[in-house]
Order: sequence, then C-alpha cells, then structure tokens
Amino acid sequence: MSLHVTLPDGSSLELSTGATAHAAAQAIGARLAKAAVAASVNDQLVDLAHELNDGDRLAIITAASAEGLDVVRHSASHVLAQAVLRLWPGTKYAIGPTIENGFYYDFLLPQPINDADLPRLEEEMARIVAEDLPVARYEVSAEEALAIFGPTAEGKTERGLPTGLDQPFKVELIRDLVAAAEARRAASEGAAAPGVALPTISIYTQGEFVDLCRGPHVPSTGKLGKGTFKLTSLAGAYWRGDEHNQMLTRIYGTAWPTKEELQEYLERLEEARRRDHRRIGRDLDLFSFHEEGPGFPFWHAKGMRLWNAVVDFWRAEHVKAGYEEVKTPIILRRELWEMSGHWDHYKENMYFTEIDGHPFAVKPMNCPGGLLIYKSRRRSYRDLPLKLAELGLVHRHEMSGVLHGLFRVRAFTQDDAHIYCTPDQLRDEVRGVIRFMLHIYGAFGFTEPLVELSTRPESSIGSDEMWALAESTLHEALKDEGIAYKLNPGDGAFYGPKIDFHIRDSMGRTWQCGTIQVDFAMPERLDITYTGADNEEHRPVMIHRALLGSIERFVGILIEHYAGALPTWVAPVQAQVLPVSERHALYARDVRDELRTAGFRAELDDRAESLGRRIRDGQLQKVPYLLVVGDREAEGHAVAVRSRAEGEKGSLSVPEFISLLRQEVDERR
Repeated sequence: MSLHVTLPDGSSLELSTGATAHAAAQAIGARLAKAAVAASVNDQLVDLAHELNDGDRLAIITAASAEGLDVVRHSASHVLAQAVLRLWPGTKYAIGPTIENGFYYDFLLPQPINDADLPRLEEEMARIVAEDLPVARYEVSAEEALAIFGPTAEGKTERGLPTGLDQPFKVELIRDLVAAAEARRAASEGAAAPGVALPTISIYTQGEFVDLCRGPHVPSTGKLGKGTFKLTSLAGAYWRGDEHNQMLTRIYGTAWPTKEELQEYLERLEEARRRDHRRIGRDLDLFSFHEEGPGFPFWHAKGMRLWNAVVDFWRAEHVKAGYEEVKTPIILRRELWEMSGHWDHYKENMYFTEIDGHPFAVKPMNCPGGLLIYKSRRRSYRDLPLKLAELGLVHRHEMSGVLHGLFRVRAFTQDDAHIYCTPDQLRDEVRGVIRFMLHIYGAFGFTEPLVELSTRPESSIGSDEMWALAESTLHEALKDEGIAYKLNPGDGAFYGPKIDFHIRDSMGRTWQCGTIQVDFAMPERLDITYTGADNEEHRPVMIHRALLGSIERFVGILIEHYAGALPTWVAPVQAQVLPVSERHALYARDVRDELRTAGFRAELDDRAESLGRRIRDGQLQKVPYLLVVGDREAEGHAVAVRSRAEGEKGSLSVPEFISLLRQEVDERR
C-alpha cells in the first residue's frame, strides 16, 4: 500500500502507508532530512513524526525559514526549563513562548537566582543537547493531563507518562482549556450540556522533562546544535501579566541555526546595549526616572531642548500643511468615554477620579475631546476638510513589568491630529497624510518605512457598510501612492481600519510610530454633523492620525538610531565654546551669547580643567561643534572649529561659523 503527497513545487511524492513527514524528507534527499526541524501539512505546522495521509500537501521546514527558526527557539525554551529543573528541583514552571529574536520561560524558583547563574544554566542546556534526547508528542485527555501535572501521588499512566508533577501553573492552563471548551459547547447548543466532552491536550516529553505544549518541536534535543543558543538576561514577570498574581523569574534567551548567526546576533545585541537610550539619556543628562513617579519620565534641561527641537519642527510643518493646533483637557467625564466606546474597549488601561461626586477619567487618547471642539459650533461643507492637531498629554495604566525607559511609559505626549472631511474628500485626505508622514520621517533620517494595513477586529463598533468603505479607501490610497504594504487582518482599531508605519533604525530594527485610522463610527456616536450644499445635515468622516506616535518614544528611538550623536538641528547642545585659559573666558562668553542671540543652542565650558580634558568631555557629550578660542581668535573675532563629523575645520570668523551652522540646521543634515 502507498500514499501520495503534493510538494510545494506541485510534484507528487509516493510513500509507504504510515510514512511520517521525516520519512518524506529522507525520500526527497539526505541533506533536507538532516536540516529538517518540522513540516507543514495542509498549511499546519507539525512535528516530523507526524503520520501523513494520502493527498496531503507537504512542505519540509528547516531552521533557515522563519517558521523553522521559531520551532528551534521554542524547543530551546523547553531545554531551558529542563535545565532549570535539574539545577533547582522543586521549581514550578509556567510558560515559555518564542519572541522576536529568541524565547523566554517563566519560573517560580525555590531560591533567588541572578545573572551569575546563567553560565551554569547554559552548561546544563549544553549537556541536554549533547544527550540528544528524543522529543515525543502525546495526545492525552484533560483528566490524564491533570493527573500528570497535578499534585497527585507520583506514578505512571498506562502509557508510562509520569504523574504527580505538582505543577500548578500547568494545571491552571489545563482547566482554562476545559472551561473554554465547555463555553464553546454551551454557546453552540444554547445551554451547557452535562458531561461535555473535554478537549484533547498535547504534551511533549524529552528525557525526564514533560511540558504542556501545542508544538511542534525538533525531533531531538541534539537538533539545537552546539553553541547555537545563549541566555541573555533575567527579569521579573507577573504570572499572566497580572500584578495581583505571583511574581515569577523570567529567563530570556536566543537561539539560531548556526554559531555564526548567533555570534552576529550577540554583536548586534551588544551594539544595542551601547545605544540604549536609558544609558545615553543619563550620560547626556537628558531625562531620568524616579520611584516617586514610576513610569513617568522627568525631562532635564538638555532633554527639553531636544524635545522642543522635535516639537518646534512638528509645529512649523503642520502650519505649512494647513493644520490648526488645539488643546483638550486631561480629565473628562466618564459619560464621554462611554459615548465614544473607549469605556467598553479600553477602561482597563485608564485612570479614574471623581470631581463633585461625578466620575471622571484621565484621557488615554485625545479623540473624544477633539470631537467636542468640533461640536462647539455649526460646521459647513465649506469648513471641510478641517484639520485639528494636538500635542496631547495622555495617561495609560501600564503594568510595572512592561515599563521600559521612554519606550513604554504611563504618561506620554501623542502627536495627534483629527481630520474631519466629507466622504468624497476622504481618499485625497488619506493620500495627503501618507505624503506628510513620509516627509516628516525623512527629515529625521528615516526612509522607506514598512507599512501595514489592519482590518476590522472581532470587537468593533460601526456598521458593515462603514467598515467596507473605510477599508477599501485605505487600500486605494496606498495603491494611488504606489506604496507596498502588508495586510494585517483583524488588527484594526475598534472604531476603524488603520494604516501603520514602521520606521527602520540604523540597526535594522523596526518601530511602529505613525498611524492613519478612518472612523465613521465615532462621529455617529457623538452625533457630529456638517451642513451640506443642499442645506441638509450630513455626517463627516473622521481620520485619526499620529505621525511620530508618542513624542517620548520617538525621542528614545532617535537617541538609539544615532547612538546619542544627534543631527545638529535637534542636538541639545549645537556648539560648545572652550576658552584656552582663564584670560580667554570673557571672549568665550561673548561668543556663546552671540550664538544664542542668533538662535542656536550654545554652551560655555570654562571649568578649571585642561583644554584636552574639556575637549574630550565635549566629545563624550556628542556635541556637534567644539569651538576653541585663544589669543588669536579673540583678536580676530574668530573660533577654531572642531566638527564631530569632520574633525578639525580650522579657524572661521564668528559670522562665518554662524552662517555654516545655520545652513546645516536649515537643511536638517
């Protein structure tokens, strides 16, 4: 007896009945079989031990693919958990998913551990890999899974699987799976039926280690290879991200197909640490964080110079693009958030207070306040499109475990704008925002952003017709502008589809910043209208739009992109004047004041330190221009210019240097 499977190129492969995906890989070629880590059968990822059926569509997955690398990393997380249990018996293990560039696993350990323990763990992981333990999948009933992971007496199931592992996190996950199955059954039948069939649950074993997992996994631990993984850090993490649950120890790691790729990644990781905006922000005296306000950044004087340089540019460009700037209150009545839909979809991320016995909420977004400004007077079709921009301070309740410098904070300034237009104007307005977005990014040195179009999520407001028109308009606008994009089904905002822009930094990392969202629903919910040419009332379309996203986060991205050596036009200190000796201090002060009068951010360093030391300190502060002044410069109203980018530029008169600096700033080089 034989079966036939279809390969990706459309050809057919004949195999014996009962053949596995691994057998198919061997039939195709020894090199492919050696590289294989999993398979795709009828577009579903499976283990190589998966038995094939006649007519299956089959693709062999190697670690060179994104899917295969994910399998390798997931398997590495299991090896990590096995190593932790060997070193610290009694550990309770929670979850171990893959993440971008790696994996993590959460543990409740019987004793604290720190970074010094990571080398021991890596050595134990290497031993497990060297043992080349077979990885096996089992389908078990919920009752059997509960016996395996529950606190029952130690023993064996009929298939020889261990029982009584006493893993409470796994038991909780199994019970959740059972509850979800019962809820689905009840929903389909209209009422819960007694004796509902419990779900089949998959578990994996490798040696003495057993885990609850969907898989797939590599066929044996040896597939990970020697020297292809690395543990990178420790962190605290609440079970299921809930601060009311136990705090667990999260161990992060990374895994790659080859030693060379691992080494390349570790070098990138080291470069990322060198560029960490939190370290650079401290070294350059830009901002700080304090326990008195966790998750709320404190901006220092130099940080505010950088902030204002970004915001001043933002404001000037918005004036040119026809926007009017508005400002809305930080605290608004709860009823407004209920009307807008935020209460039902976002209240767990909001802060609340009470004023005069009435419930209020601190705004997490600017749009409802902007709608009230629109409603404050009658609007005509002649007023549209109406472009209202706001640098709005918003607050969001983030868990302490996810806070990360300027990248994840509890209060930030959103560079919002809302465009109110007629349905006929919508497509052109979206196109205009796209072009504006690309112009702003280009000024900061970010070109060719990655673009995603996200469509209607499961939880949403508005009619089918509204969503269809909004989605098609975004499709067409991107097509009109010749922009390639990735479709992201089901990830739109609850009130409308969106286009998201991801900028790529100097290290190749991507950051989602800008968004364009088309909203027919909120204008209806808050009942905003305009008077048309027919003298009838019509409903405008609302475009929600952010370019930089969070100003705080964007500044953090800028700092890491340039490793703190910011372009002159946004640098906190554009020029620093250094007198050769004390007798030149008065002239140096005059030069600094002249630069400030010309509109530049200039400082004076006349400390009682050697000139060499002060030059070195200026370089460490990444100042674009260091201006040394001595007798000759004082006599000729000049400065000796040291450029961060070009080194020694010789002596220039002060007016010549001002002209050079102004040109560089104006051109935003």
